[in-house]
Formats: sequence, C-alpha cells, structure tokens
Amino acid sequence: MVHRQFRDLDRTSFLIIYKGFIRPYLEYAIQTWCPYQKGDIEHLEKVQRRATRLVKGYRKLPYEERLRKVGLTTLQTRQLQGDQIETFKIITGKEQVDRETFFQMNCNVYDTRGHCFNLATSRSRLKVQRNFFSQCVIPHWNRLPAQVLEADTVNTFKNHLDKEWGN
Repeated sequence: MVHRQFRDLDRTSFLIIYKGFIRPYLEYAIQTWCPYQKGDIEHLEKVQRRATRLVKGYRKLPYEERLRKVGLTTLQTRQLQGDQIETFKIITGKEQVDRETFFQMNCNVYDTRGHCFNLATSRSRLKVQRNFFSQCVIPHWNRLPAQVLEADTVNTFKNHLDKEWGN
C-alpha cells in the first residue's frame, strides 16, 4: 500500500512512514516479534528489505548498505536490543516484575568473568524451551561488558549498548 502511494521517497520521509506505518505491524504480536524459526525471520526481514527499496537512489544498493544509509538495523538486531533493554529493566527493578521469575543470578564468584551481573543458564529439557525469553537473552547479556551493565538509567544503558554494538 505504501509503495502504491509513494513512488520516490527521500530518506526523512521514508523514516517517518516506515516507523509510523510499517514497523508497528512487524513488531505488533509476540509471535512475529520473537520468531525463532529461520523461515519466519526471513519472511519478516523481506518486508523491511522491500521497504528500503522505496528510498530514492537506494534501490540498486545491497540491503546492508541501504540499512546503513537509512539509519536502520535488521529486525533481528532490533529484537535483540529490545530484549537486552527489557532484561536490564527486570534485573535493575525498573519493571514491576520479580526478577527471580525470569532469571537466576550467577552467585559463584569464580564463574563470573567480566562482571557481577552474570546470569546463570538453566538446562532446557525441551527444544522449544531454549527459545523462551528467559533463556535466549542470557548468552548475549553475559557477553556485555561491565560498563554497559552498570548504567543508572535505561537511556544510559541504551546509549552504552548502541556504542558497544556499533564497535
């Protein structure tokens, strides 16, 4: 529908339309926001791939180059960033959720390389349990450096996370 209405968009107009009309549909339901099957991920990414071709002068560029020039990330990276932000809120008590419901802190001093915010991984009996929020965020969380995790506010955490992943 956006393609029929707007033939050639500049970068700023595209960002307004994309963030206002297209991305909310891609991120609406938890089934689409947290896909774990490769086909589902590719299907959602294809929507963003096609949308970035609407920007005037970017149509022939490779997908990664279009994303960089427009200022967007892949949907998988955006999902991972959102998961890390939500984990930060839960761990620091900024969400009204009991953190022991989702995570178990790794209390063993000798196992916590890097920082004292390491989360313990639990064994998953079923394959589907490996894709639960509380399981799939732990490896990425434990790899973050201490200076990112010691942020005072959520915005500071987001900025440190962006800088870390930008490197």
